[in-house]
Amino acid sequence: MYDFDKDINRRDTNSLKWDVKENELPMWVADMDFETAPEIIEALHKRVNHGIFGYNTVPDTYFQSIQMWWEKYHHFKMKKEWMMFCTGVVPAISSIVRKVTTVGENVLIQSPVYNIFYNSILNNGRHVLSSDLVYDGKAYHIDFEDLEKKLALPQTTLMILCNPHNPIGKIWDKETLERIGALCHKHHVLVLSDEIHCDITAPQEEYIPFASVSKINQEISMTCIAPTKAFNIAGLQTSCIVVPNAVLRHKVNRGINTDEVAEANSFAISASIAAFQKGREWLMELRTYIEHNKQKAVAYINEYIPELYVVPSKATYLLWVDCSKVCSDSIMLVDYIRKETGLYVSDGEEYGENGKQFIRINVACPYQRMMDGLERLNEGIKSFQKK
Repeated sequence: MYDFDKDINRRDTNSLKWDVKENELPMWVADMDFETAPEIIEALHKRVNHGIFGYNTVPDTYFQSIQMWWEKYHHFKMKKEWMMFCTGVVPAISSIVRKVTTVGENVLIQSPVYNIFYNSILNNGRHVLSSDLVYDGKAYHIDFEDLEKKLALPQTTLMILCNPHNPIGKIWDKETLERIGALCHKHHVLVLSDEIHCDITAPQEEYIPFASVSKINQEISMTCIAPTKAFNIAGLQTSCIVVPNAVLRHKVNRGINTDEVAEANSFAISASIAAFQKGREWLMELRTYIEHNKQKAVAYINEYIPELYVVPSKATYLLWVDCSKVCSDSIMLVDYIRKETGLYVSDGEEYGENGKQFIRINVACPYQRMMDGLERLNEGIKSFQKK
């Protein structure tokens, strides 16, 4: 029903992704080149046609649409009193770091991980402590011995979990989430779970909300969710924070209100409600299209650029590509590829020191555009190897 092959020109639209030179093809930031669901566009037209854009409240319908979605599709029943509106997942993370930790304390992450986590920690005077994910040359796993050792440090008070994990595209299973929760509870560490990528999974896959797996996980967790990644509406600035623990919820609520990131703009609510009430069919088609792109991209790389290895993933629209057989410095490699071919992808070191041999590629775009990017990648790699 939906045309994901439509080639839309995003230049000269104040797009962060497409603020590039004329010959360049951006496949870096996690922003899709697809129009959002028509049902969302229709809701926004209706809101625009009203013609008045004053201060807004957050209606019960907003929370109800999220409750319905999570119960129906993610098998987690959330109470309305657990939920708070915020202007985005990143503002929520930064605010929570400020409110529930103290300057100088450790905030634990699992590198390689979303680069903005580092900013939210360091910009607020806290220390980044990574329990690095272990890469065996094929896939990643958690070193639970190292994780517990670092959680046990007296200065470690918060863990930021990425579920599903960006950039490696891993869906954490129930046993893993339960084990993380038990260790954090044992060592009095709170968990902030970023679940913004939860609805971008392979068609037959499901993610598991961290707070859904045990009573312990509920009591120690703060979860950030949003329709922005799945429906490509990040510019509308909407998210929801879910905190079952009443004492912790009061702290988070005071934090986002003190930081003035708890007020909705005139379009965020309408778009979010439309996404969760009417966007399921569009999303299912999108997931199928993205999975097709991912499979075709992996097949292309295996055939034409076998020096590269794509880490298997079941979530996100991002490829995490091991380039160690070509170059161990991804910053140098992506700069060279961009200069030689115009292809703009992300260097892996952005996501942590142990990402230095990787690049991240966004394949959420029309198939032909993706193939253009892969051909440029092939050209860039071959040229790099000859120099």
